[in-house]
Amino acid sequence: MSLQSAFSNYTEAVRAIKDAILQSRYRAARSINREALSLDYYIGKYISEHSRGQWGTGALAIIAKQLQQELPGLRGFSEGNMRKMRIFYDEWKNVFEDNRALPTHEIRPLTTDESRNLQLLTDNEQLKIRTLSTHELTEEQLQHFLSVPFTHHYEIIKKTTSLQERLYYIERAAKEFWSVEKLQYNLRENLYHKQASMPNNFARTITQEEQQRRALQAFRNEYLLDFLTIDDPDAYDEKRVEDAIVHNIRKFIMALGGEFSFMGNQYRLVVDEKEYFIDLLFYHRRLQSLVAIELKYGDFKPEYVGKLNFYLSALDDMVRLPNENPSIGVILCRGKSKKTVEYALRDTTKPMGVATYKAANELPAEYSQALQAIEHLKELI
Repeated sequence: MSLQSAFSNYTEAVRAIKDAILQSRYRAARSINREALSLDYYIGKYISEHSRGQWGTGALAIIAKQLQQELPGLRGFSEGNMRKMRIFYDEWKNVFEDNRALPTHEIRPLTTDESRNLQLLTDNEQLKIRTLSTHELTEEQLQHFLSVPFTHHYEIIKKTTSLQERLYYIERAAKEFWSVEKLQYNLRENLYHKQASMPNNFARTITQEEQQRRALQAFRNEYLLDFLTIDDPDAYDEKRVEDAIVHNIRKFIMALGGEFSFMGNQYRLVVDEKEYFIDLLFYHRRLQSLVAIELKYGDFKPEYVGKLNFYLSALDDMVRLPNENPSIGVILCRGKSKKTVEYALRDTTKPMGVATYKAANELPAEYSQALQAIEHLKELI
C-alpha cells in the first residue's frame, strides 16, 4: 500500500469515527435538552397562568430568591430567566395546543413521602412524561425544536414574528449546530429574507440530487462583511479586501455560513511549471468539497469564469482526495448583472456561482446602528 493510499484510508477512518462520536454526543445532548426545554416551557406556563392578577408586584424576584434558599447553587432560575420562560411559553402556546408537543411536567407541591424519597429518584422518575403530536409542526420540525437550546429559542423569539421564520432559524441552528453568536449574527443579517442562493450552474454540473440541494443551501446571493470598511472606493482593490478577510478569517467564515474550514489564501498551484494562485481556498464538510473563492473588487466580468473553471480543474486533478466531491468555485464581487452571469455560466463544465458582498459602511441603517452600539459597549468595558 502506498503512503498516499494509506493516508487516505486513515483520514477516512478518522472522519467516520469522529462522525460517530459526534452523532452519539448529539443524541445524548438532544435528550437532555428536550427535558430542559420542556421544564422551561411548563414553568413559563405556570408563571403565565398565575401572574395574571394573582401575584403582586415583584413576585418573580421573591420566588427566585426563595428558590435559591431552598436549592443552594441553583442556576438558570433567576427573575430574568423566569421572565424569559414566560415569554417562551406565551409565544409557543398556540402552536403546542393542549400542551401535547412537549413532555408534561406536573408543577405542584411535593407530598411528605415524595420529599422523603426525592434523593432516591432519577430526573426522569421525577417527571410525568407523555409525548403527543401538535397541530402545527411536522415530526421533523418538532425534533429540530427540541434539539435547540433555550437560549437560542429566546434569541429567535426576540428577533422574529412569523412561525415560518422562527422554524427556519430553528432548523438551521439544529442542523448546523449554530452557536448563540452565530445565530445572533444571522438574525442581524436577516438571513431568512435573503435565502436566495447565488446565481449558479449547479443544476447542470452537479449530478447527484442531494449534493445539488446541499450546494444550493451552502451559498448565498450576497454576503455582509461587517469587518470591512471601504471609505475611499478609489483606493481599494482585491488585495486589500483579501488582507481584511484573512485578518478577520473567523468573522468571514461566520459570514459564509457553517461547515467551512479555511485552507489558505493565495493557494499555490503549479501547472506546466507555471505558478497560479487561488485567492481563498476552503473546504466544506457537509459538501465534502474544496471551495475556491476568487475575489473581485469591481463588478462581475464574463472572463472571470474561464479562469475559475481552470482552477477547479486543477484542484480536482491535483488536490482533491479520492473520497471527496468535485470542487466548487465562487466569484465574489461588488456587483453583477443577472443576464451577464447567466450567459457566462451557461456552457461551463465545473460547478460555480457568482455572489456579491457589502462592506460595513454599506450595510442597512439598522444593522450599522447595531454595530456602532456594540463598539461603544466595547469602549465602555
